[in-house]
Amino acid sequence: MSFTNAPVTRTLVVGLVGASIAASLLDIKHYFYISIGTHILRYHQLWRVLAYQLCYLNSSEVLFGAMALYNMRTIEQRWGSRKYASFILVTALFTSIVPPLILTAFLRPLSFGVLDFLPAGPTPIIFAILAQYHAMIPHMYKYKVALATGPPTGQDSAALTFSDKSTKYMMAGQLAMSQFPGSLLGAVVGWLVGYAWRNEALPGVLTRWRVPGWVVGMRGQKTNAEFENMRRRLESEGASTGTASGIQQQQAGPTEGNNRRRTMGQQLIDEVRGAF
Repeated sequence: MSFTNAPVTRTLVVGLVGASIAASLLDIKHYFYISIGTHILRYHQLWRVLAYQLCYLNSSEVLFGAMALYNMRTIEQRWGSRKYASFILVTALFTSIVPPLILTAFLRPLSFGVLDFLPAGPTPIIFAILAQYHAMIPHMYKYKVALATGPPTGQDSAALTFSDKSTKYMMAGQLAMSQFPGSLLGAVVGWLVGYAWRNEALPGVLTRWRVPGWVVGMRGQKTNAEFENMRRRLESEGASTGTASGIQQQQAGPTEGNNRRRTMGQQLIDEVRGAF
C-alpha cells in the first residue's frame, strides 16, 4: 500500500491536492471552471480549456479524486512510468478540447443555453484511466449484500453482487455525478478517450509516442554507437585470446596434445605402470 514503482501516480496525487489547496488559499477558484457563454463565447478565454483539469474546487472531490488515482496505480506498475505518463498527456490533450467543444457546438444550442457549465477537475482523465483499469485488472472476489433483513431462503434471494473493484467504480461515480450534468459529460468523454486509446482508435502517432525517459526519472541509456564500440572491442579481445591459445597449443607439441585427448582412466593406468 504505497507508491512503489508509481512515481507518476504520486506526482498526480500530490499535484492534485496541492493545486486544489493553493486555489482555495489564493482565492483563484474562479479561474478553473468554464462557462461557455461567458468565458468562451463572450470573453474568448480559451486558456481555460487547458486549465480546468488542474484542480478540484471542493474538498470532497479532492478526496475522491486522489483516492481514485491512488487505487488505480496498478496501471502504472504494469505499464511502466514512461508509457503511463505518455498516456496521461495524450488523454489530457483530448479531454481538454473535446468536452468544451461538445458543449459549445451541440449541447448548449440544443438546450437553449441551459447546458453551459463545465466544472473544474481532472474527472475526464480519471475516467480514461478507469477504462484501462476495467479492461486490465480482474476482480479478486465477489460478495453479495442482502436486500432483506430476514435469513436467506436460497440462491434466488434478493441481493446485490459486488466485487473488490466496486469501491473504485463508486468513487469514480461520485465524481461523475458531483456536478451533474457537466461532470457526467467529462466522465463519458474521458471513458471514450481511454477506450479508444486502448483499442488503437486514436492516431497511431499519438498512441506510439512516449515522453523522454528523464521526465519519469529513467537513467540515460547508452547510444547505439557506444554499444557498437563495445561489441567491436570484445570481438577483438576474443580474437587475440584465441590466437594466443592456438600458438600455445602448437608449442606444446603432439605429446601434450595426445595427453589432453586421453581420458582420465588411461592417464591413471599409465601412472601405475610407470611406478612398477
